[in-house]
Amino acid sequence: MLTHGATHGMALVAAALVAAGHRRLLVEDPSWPVLRDVARRAGLEPVPVPVDDGGADVDALVAASARSGARAALLTPAHQFPTGVALAPERRQRVVAWARDVDGLVVEDDYDAEFRYDRRPVAALQRLDPGRVLLLGSLSKTLAPGFGTGWAVVPPRWREALSRAARDAPPGPSVVDQLTFARLLEGGAYDRHLRATRVRYRRRRDALVAALGRELPGADVRGLAAGLHLLLVLGPNATDAADVPDAADVVREAAARDVAVVDLRRYQARPADRSRTLVVGYGNLADARVDEAVALLAQAVGAAAG
Repeated sequence: MLTHGATHGMALVAAALVAAGHRRLLVEDPSWPVLRDVARRAGLEPVPVPVDDGGADVDALVAASARSGARAALLTPAHQFPTGVALAPERRQRVVAWARDVDGLVVEDDYDAEFRYDRRPVAALQRLDPGRVLLLGSLSKTLAPGFGTGWAVVPPRWREALSRAARDAPPGPSVVDQLTFARLLEGGAYDRHLRATRVRYRRRRDALVAALGRELPGADVRGLAAGLHLLLVLGPNATDAADVPDAADVVREAAARDVAVVDLRRYQARPADRSRTLVVGYGNLADARVDEAVALLAQAVGAAAG
């Protein structure tokens, strides 16, 4: 099914789940809050599942499912947002097995899957069981948010339910946009564009990591070499949290210097009392301004600590 993007696709999925009797949705914590809000507005209660270095904690997911009765999960296996990790191979198998066991559905948000810089992109979880995994994708990152075109690869048993939900929703992307994207695909222009953008974003990420290492040597960069953002953990080895500025204070000091970063708590379903982790995006950061931006961020960290 063609959609306006992941948000529109999630709205259709949430409506179909509610119509089928679902009342809860397992979601990664942290995760993109917009999709959680879409699910909540449709009538689904988000049930948080913690994320660690291997992606969504499947033991916690299974336990949360048993406790809450949730039989649907929203995951970002290829490149989890915002932690930047990939779902570990053994966990991918277990998530699909869980969906079979509970007669459930995994909604896979294929977030940033095209932008992996250290190896080939990770295959979609949907390949493991097309009957249990519904894949959402969009062109917002690869072409432009304004293009407003995406897709949902829907398991056969859910196609009629999503079709009914689509009839009650605004229409999908325009025919002109659809034909334009089809031409890009058929002629190979889309593949050429992806190859070029991977090179550009990898170069920018490398420059950003190098600058962070120079200006903030006591901080840790975390997340895969992928996507358009990374995590920056301030003072990871500090034994006293008071020695490390709170991320919210750094965000305010950075904004005063025209540098936009985000406190990780913005994406947490259950925000922590204190945070030392920043989400740093570089998708719209000009290559020539990377060093300047990082120098200003370092000043903001110093001001917040002082």
